[in-house]
Amino acid sequence: MLKFKKTLPVGLQLYSVRDFLQNDLKGTLKKIKDMGYDYVEPAGLYSYTAADFKAALDEAGLTAICAHVPYAQMVAELDKVISDYKTLGVKYLAVPYLGENDRAGGANYHITLKNIANFAKRFMENGITLLYHNHDFEFIKLANGKYALDDMYDSIPELQTELDCCWVKVAGEDPAAYIKKYAGRCPVLHLKDFTGVKSANMYNLIGLEESTEEPSSFAFRPVGYGRQDIPTVITAAIKSGAEYLIVEQDDPGEQTSLEAAEMSRNYLKSLGF
Repeated sequence: MLKFKKTLPVGLQLYSVRDFLQNDLKGTLKKIKDMGYDYVEPAGLYSYTAADFKAALDEAGLTAICAHVPYAQMVAELDKVISDYKTLGVKYLAVPYLGENDRAGGANYHITLKNIANFAKRFMENGITLLYHNHDFEFIKLANGKYALDDMYDSIPELQTELDCCWVKVAGEDPAAYIKKYAGRCPVLHLKDFTGVKSANMYNLIGLEESTEEPSSFAFRPVGYGRQDIPTVITAAIKSGAEYLIVEQDDPGEQTSLEAAEMSRNYLKSLGF
């Protein structure tokens, strides 16, 4: 099996194991560390204060290098977001998702661009870099001929990318090529695997209810167990200057979420990570 000579630090997006975290934060963090993850990307603090959450990470020997913070939360309480995540010590914050009205094609998109540009500047003043985490819906063509995702990055030079290789491929693009397109601007990459194809109800798997009974072949898989060419994706990430690889699996499928996270980590260990 291929072994990489140059590797990158590996982290886990904590949304992947949210069902365990909400019942046992400290115990779950310890299990994540024992799997071989040294870094994590929180998606919420589970009713803990930032200081207490940081203490739990420290106790487990984990470092939060990035965090997903809802766009609406950034809009509503930007100063608190800055304070909390400076306490957590993250280098990056990511806008994880945009609702229909806030994304390209929505009534508020022009406001969204202004807000994200402001967030990026405010975070930068506080030593934090803002990222944007894509799904597939940003791959719509605008009147200017650009994908909405590219238009956002062109419009906001301070904004860095957190490309999600699953959603890039679901949208019909090559993840490795897209990573190379943003060389030097993609410090954190989401490694995510899947089987099947884009389906009408696939967003049910990320907690968004969709009113369709259409059968779906789409399913998330542990990294290395789906249709992604993970070694090629990682090679592109290394060549493009990525700093961290973050494993994410929105829905665990047949195994528990912790088992899926361990399967992903063991696969990456087999590549030398």
